[in-house]
Amino acid sequence: MSRSRRNVWRSRRNVSPGRRNVSPGRRNVAVVTSDSGGAAPPAPDVPGPPDLPAIPVSAGALIFDPENRLLILKPTYKSGWTIPGGVMEADGETPWQACQREVREETGIEVRRGQLACMDFRRPRPGKPGGIRFLFRCDGVDDRDLAAIVVQPEEISAYQIVALTDALRLLRRPIKRRVRAACAGRGLVYLEDGLPAPEVGGPRRQRP
Repeated sequence: MSRSRRNVWRSRRNVSPGRRNVSPGRRNVAVVTSDSGGAAPPAPDVPGPPDLPAIPVSAGALIFDPENRLLILKPTYKSGWTIPGGVMEADGETPWQACQREVREETGIEVRRGQLACMDFRRPRPGKPGGIRFLFRCDGVDDRDLAAIVVQPEEISAYQIVALTDALRLLRRPIKRRVRAACAGRGLVYLEDGLPAPEVGGPRRQRP
């Protein structure tokens, strides 16, 4: 995941030139809301809304060969097997761009087309920030691409291209749930902590 393993989801405060800093819990209404083009009259500091929550976002890639075998990776920094992917940068990068970058960094493969297959919301727990996981099924990868894989040695120690059933036995549990759901053939899947949400995605009820 290279630089993406940093805690890039931490809040950043960018103060434009000419604007004064205000305390975290208070905001100058004139500075925030004035769009008159001229100098806004001074306004007293009033309580502002609390800081928005910082939620980490990551993106993973499902890369199959022509025989429908899945590419999986062995990371150096944690146990088990995983799929290509990592944390989205906080510089305006989109989830799809994060997926493309991570695949390129970890394997050398350039993915240019894909479909969003799964979204998984992970609740925060002690020591784990949770976040949102996007999973893309990447198209247009052929045998030549897979034969030219060059892994990122600092973070990837090995790779395999295996049948989906074998991959599911090797993948870490949270990723296994997402991959299984994404490959079940139901289109885009929404999960919470790796499990389907009963209220989302079921048969649509007809109004009486």
